[in-house]
Amino acid sequence: MVIDNGGRTDVTVWGGIMTEVAAVRGIAATVINGVCRDVSASLTQNYPLFSRGRFMRTGKDRVRLVAVGEPLTVSGVEIRPGDLVCADADGVLVVPAAETDRIAGTAEGIERIESGIVAAARAGRTLRAAREEHGYHTPQTRPS
Repeated sequence: MVIDNGGRTDVTVWGGIMTEVAAVRGIAATVINGVCRDVSASLTQNYPLFSRGRFMRTGKDRVRLVAVGEPLTVSGVEIRPGDLVCADADGVLVVPAAETDRIAGTAEGIERIESGIVAAARAGRTLRAAREEHGYHTPQTRPS
């Protein structure tokens, strides 16, 4: 689920009740262009929640629902229903639905390269040599 609250940090659009309902309904995660609250509920549920920060003021009677299942733009990135939204502690990215296979192949290739570099470095190679050997600077142009 992706929620655009315009990047607002003065009022939340997600809290403990939303986490509980989303977890029960099998929603995989929530990404918010704005802030959330009741983070302890997300941690207790092991529910992945990604936002610009945390704040305690509820959005109740302060924000309103404009649309569901419609394209939206967050920080210049268009997100459409069916796109793949990936998030972790480092950030969030969106893969257009039509590009998921190609991007997944590239990502898997990068993962193989980086694993090879780590293995080579653990075996005693210098980081520079390991990177050169595995093509660290060109994974996006190499076949997956």
